Amino acid sequence: MRPTPIRFTGEFDPAVACRGRCARCDREHVLTVGPARGPALDLFERMERERRIDFDAPEPDPRFSTDYLHGEAGGQMFGVLAARDDSGATFVLKAFSGQYNSIWEVEGWVPPLLDTARFRRETSEAEQRIKAMGREIAGLPEGSPGRDSLIRRRREASAALMCEIHAMYRLPNFRGGIAPLPQAVFPEGNPPTGTGDCCAPKLLGWAALNGLTPLGLAEFYFGRTNRSGSKEHGRFYTSCLDKCGRILGFMLCGLEDA
Repeated sequence: MRPTPIRFTGEFDPAVACRGRCARCDREHVLTVGPARGPALDLFERMERERRIDFDAPEPDPRFSTDYLHGEAGGQMFGVLAARDDSGATFVLKAFSGQYNSIWEVEGWVPPLLDTARFRRETSEAEQRIKAMGREIAGLPEGSPGRDSLIRRRREASAALMCEIHAMYRLPNFRGGIAPLPQAVFPEGNPPTGTGDCCAPKLLGWAALNGLTPLGLAEFYFGRTNRSGSKEHGRFYTSCLDKCGRILGFMLCGLEDA
């Protein structure tokens, strides 16, 4: 993945884009939108115009059509990070939250914070076992001792699997540190499912690992309005506090000294 060179010409937006308290230094760290809103609007307009996200491919792949985002699966978040390198050259990076149409990596977009091959290899058996429990539960009478016991066992298996998955995530920061996700969470405790998969952690992680200093971040929602009605097509949002806010303090640590 190569960042896109750019010269920032728009206004600097002082609004907070993401924030979090650091598990290591016990301070809150903040990143503003900065010069990222203009490039994010450009990305949104390009997605609207080309109706796909595989911009670097010579031929469109139907799996990466934006029609997917307006269907039953619903929309998702997209983000842009404005950054500079040690020479002062400026760039933009782009990311989508989670997977796109069940695909982790798309050319030109920042990859996830875990080794996807390892993820598939080490979680497949447990996932199949949990699904088998679900099928067995569906065939048992409501309220029966066997059903209730199996529900409890499935819940325990799911929690254990989530702990294993979270441990696969490696979170870098701008002090040169890297920590597995459970050690970066603030406050301590099990984070929600999907923590580490949002745009901001992906973008900040790639920047930290590749010697780029973030200048600003902007995230927008693209596609069908979500079930709760809290996300609408084309609107910008700050990073979520329940997931991103738990780890971004650690990931942003050191940026103020960069």
